Amino acid sequence: MLTSEKTYIWPSNIKDAKAVQEELRHKVKITPLRMQPKYIAAADAAFTDNKIIGAVCIYKYQGLECLHHEIVVRKITFPYVPSYLTFREGPAIMEAIKKLKIMPDVIIFDGQGIAHPKGLGIASHIGVLLDIPTIGCAKSRLIGTFKEPSKRKGQWSRLMHNGKTIGAVLRTRDNVRPVFVSPGHKIDLGTSVDIIVHCTGNYRIPLPQRCADMFTKRAKQKILGKCL
Repeated sequence: MLTSEKTYIWPSNIKDAKAVQEELRHKVKITPLRMQPKYIAAADAAFTDNKIIGAVCIYKYQGLECLHHEIVVRKITFPYVPSYLTFREGPAIMEAIKKLKIMPDVIIFDGQGIAHPKGLGIASHIGVLLDIPTIGCAKSRLIGTFKEPSKRKGQWSRLMHNGKTIGAVLRTRDNVRPVFVSPGHKIDLGTSVDIIVHCTGNYRIPLPQRCADMFTKRAKQKILGKCL
């Protein structure tokens, strides 16, 4: 399990959150992955009126076999503020990750890595906190400009911001809308793209990410059903 003795205290207001973003953004490392991952995980979140549901699914990288998942439900402690969503989703997601019985080599997040106004999307933020390679794989763009990639699976174009490449606009299936991939921490863009393509199979979204999304939705339905 990933649980450590050190407990991270999540900010509950914008002022403290800004200070944390400023501190952590300088700790992000964009470097090549040392070796092909053996285990890969993905994390996602869903919300009810006052609760956040965090889920993480872990897979074997070769063969993409689902091995294990964890779900955590917590009370929401941070307001909805664009560019600060990690402080809203992060507590439940990180708690779920720490409950995993297998250490993942890479974690995919339904969100951004460095393709974020502060260079610290959820993949980068939690990657730094856990000191683990992470990738952001978002369904939509947060910042940056790009040229549409060609329609074939595996083709991508650069996502640019202030003259720098911050991610890739990746076609994961022929003739479907692209996803927005950005390195989170301790990985580079090329490897991030390769891993996302490997994990998508016949779908637009990577299989581990689809799995995490499914479990958050099921948990949400169960919670809402109890409230009816």
